[in-house]
Amino acid sequence: MLIEIDFNSDEAIYMQLRNQIILGIATSQFQEGDMLPSVRQLADTIGINMHTVNKAYTVLKQEGYVKVDRRRGAVIAIDIDRMQALEQMRGELQVTLAKASCKNISREEVHALIDEIYEDYEKGMGY
Repeated sequence: MLIEIDFNSDEAIYMQLRNQIILGIATSQFQEGDMLPSVRQLADTIGINMHTVNKAYTVLKQEGYVKVDRRRGAVIAIDIDRMQALEQMRGELQVTLAKASCKNISREEVHALIDEIYEDYEKGMGY
């Protein structure tokens, strides 16, 4: 696995690592079921902190690109349904946000509205 990190970049290292792994999946360098290196191994190879690798793996897990197994470590496990749902949502949000922009609704107002809606869901779902 060839990971190229630009230590002079303004982009956080964990995000660069995340992006490199996603590119590896997109270019078939990684296949469903492939194991990623252990956190310690990858950190040593790249020369970065283990917490940085762990953060990248956590984000990849949250985004549906990997599953973390206590025995096997991080494994490529693409959640196709989730990714398709996100793509559909992206298209719908683009139109909604374009409408908001035309009405001079700010990014901050949109974020506040999203937070409010999620809070309503959490209250209604007993979280």
